[in-house]
Amino acid sequence: MSDNYTRVRRILRLILLANLSVAVLKIIAGQIIRSSSMTADGFHSITDGSSNLIGLIGIRLASKPIDKEHPYGHGKFENLAGLVIAGILLLLTGRIVITAINRFIVPVTPAVTTESIIVLIITIFINIIVSISEYKKGKSLNSSILISDSIHTRADIFISTGVLLALLGIRFGLPPVIDPAVSLVVALFVLLAAIEVYRETSGALLDRAVVDTDRLMEIVMRFDGVKDTHKIRSRGNANNLYIDMHIMTDPDMSVEDSHNLIHDIEKKIQDEINKDAQVIIHIEPYNQSAPD
Repeated sequence: MSDNYTRVRRILRLILLANLSVAVLKIIAGQIIRSSSMTADGFHSITDGSSNLIGLIGIRLASKPIDKEHPYGHGKFENLAGLVIAGILLLLTGRIVITAINRFIVPVTPAVTTESIIVLIITIFINIIVSISEYKKGKSLNSSILISDSIHTRADIFISTGVLLALLGIRFGLPPVIDPAVSLVVALFVLLAAIEVYRETSGALLDRAVVDTDRLMEIVMRFDGVKDTHKIRSRGNANNLYIDMHIMTDPDMSVEDSHNLIHDIEKKIQDEINKDAQVIIHIEPYNQSAPD
């Protein structure tokens, strides 16, 4: 687990540099050409960078070892970091909306230049590379913070594309009102990113089921010594997966045989579900009556 967290931290540092570079390019270009949509897009890219910083803090806390006060470890700090990122995105949504409304009231025509178009194309290309690579790494390392951050960056790709289309539209004669209108679209994408990040990170905090109960039941019932199973539960995430259940066995089964059966079931679940899964099994005597 610690190796995973080390790799996640390394990836987040690299992506932080990329996001800050993209943000600076957009904001400078947006201020030069007086484009509210490009400037808003630049500030959104800053939130990409700030989310990387929050992710780094969350991963650092999550990687702390088990102690007396935290017998299940500190893994949920990664999910808490995701919720903070979602909150920042919500605040940014409000800021972009206010800026766009002001531009509707006092319109400003952006000075669209070839350089600003090139800047946007470059940043879109960078974000595509970052989003794809971060998502793949998030999946391979079972990191919710990397997956959430890649979703955030993916939204940035669509936002930047919208800004690019707005600037091209103004350059080809569309009214300047298209610029704050696109800013509102930017705000919508930021809001959707916040909702998606919340959904990605809140499940573990709310102990949402992680593994399908029917699948676990199918694995357990393959063993001849198991007569029935119930109260199957799972929680956590791929890096901190906890599964518990009750199984019913022959009342005459010895303690040694029961122990071996539990060990075999645990190993089978780890082989087929998650190698790091922590499985707790409670044994009950089978008497063909309904389980408690």
